[in-house]
Amino acid sequence: MADAKTAKDTVHAAQTATDQISTAGAQALKDGVEKSLAKLNELNAQSKQNIEALMAAATATAKGAEALGAQALAYSKSAVENHVEVSKALSSARSVQELVELQSAYAKSAMEAYMAEMNRASETFTATFKEALRPLNERATAVVETLKTVR
Repeated sequence: MADAKTAKDTVHAAQTATDQISTAGAQALKDGVEKSLAKLNELNAQSKQNIEALMAAATATAKGAEALGAQALAYSKSAVENHVEVSKALSSARSVQELVELQSAYAKSAMEAYMAEMNRASETFTATFKEALRPLNERATAVVETLKTVR
């Protein structure tokens, strides 16, 4: 009888150990799935933020291109108006000396206006470039920070 009780106790102990192992395994699986789902949600959130950053960069680029286009149009209009005024002045010149002076003054002012416009366009382009890269740099920094925390 003692052997039967010992065998029963052994079976019970084995059953208890199996139940504990099964419970621990199920809990480990559950924890692993939850961690995987959390990381997947994090990845989805980061992907969404990456797309938003790309959209912000594209929007900044489009606004910059629009500003550059408007500046170029305004400069062209102004240059044509100045050219018409100078042409009228040149046609009313009374001497070759006056004609040369008017032409020289126009050439100087036209070159100064052109250089000023190129500087303005360069500033607009630089500002647009910085604005377009800002959201992308922020995302790159966030990804690097995330990778640092994973280690």
